[in-house]
Amino acid sequence: MTEQEKPLETPADEHEKGPADGAGTAAAETTEADTAEADAEADTETRAELENSSSAGGYDDVADLFVRLAGTAPDSTEQAALRNELIARCIPLADHIARKFSGRGEPFDDLTQVARVGLVHAVDRFDISRGSNFLSFAVPTIMGEVRRYFRDNTWAMRVPRRVKETHLRIGAAVDSLSQSLGRSPTAKEIAAELDVDPDEVTQAVIAGNAYQPTSIDAASVGRDTDASLLDTLGEEEAQFDRVEEYVAIRPLLAGLPERERRILTMRFFESMTQTQIAQQMGISQMHVSRILAKTLARLREQSSRE
Repeated sequence: MTEQEKPLETPADEHEKGPADGAGTAAAETTEADTAEADAEADTETRAELENSSSAGGYDDVADLFVRLAGTAPDSTEQAALRNELIARCIPLADHIARKFSGRGEPFDDLTQVARVGLVHAVDRFDISRGSNFLSFAVPTIMGEVRRYFRDNTWAMRVPRRVKETHLRIGAAVDSLSQSLGRSPTAKEIAAELDVDPDEVTQAVIAGNAYQPTSIDAASVGRDTDASLLDTLGEEEAQFDRVEEYVAIRPLLAGLPERERRILTMRFFESMTQTQIAQQMGISQMHVSRILAKTLARLREQSSRE
């Protein structure tokens, strides 16, 4: 059986084969002990659910399959057949774990595919000679794969799929238009190139700043709570200057009065609630709400007039 790296962002497992290079690191905002404890609790809960389910007992037979797999010649037809049988046998396990992560902003089909990739890794890395249970190894391996997917694909605030897709297309459109126009394109020109409303381009550029690689096990930043990003999935990057890197919206932001610009920054790029903004600015929460609504309406109107 081929040795591969340890599962990403999973608790250390004495069962694991191979070197530790490639293992995911704990989030910077959480201690290794906290991360390991949270992972262990989640993994134990998942294993308990599986063991208590009506179909869980069927996983006991995979030990015999692994014994047979270990006795096959590398790269042989028999090895490939047994490997495929094991993967097919344990697909429900991967799908069960994918369902635990559903409802957090990512398509369930994508989560299922990622979980099944984790299952393949688990089957390839499991060593029956270690004497441990396959579920005890597979669950953290699969969950680690799903967590890594969230880390690499999480949008730090909830963004409609249509806006996400527009954001992904903007870069190519800006490059193409910059070459053909000999200057940076406006939001209206980008919208025409993409055949979308200028307001959608503005939304996509602003929302794009909320896309960041972030560990979902990291503690929430800027909130009075111990909840992790896995619980909230609603934090944003506190780097307002990144928005100005998008040439299409820079003039709109530069034209905002200082107070409106600051409030927009705190709300959308510093993860602050309207109440927190109100306290810092010395005004009421209702006033903050009105300023935000007015400012966003102004941005939309300006982008449509360009």
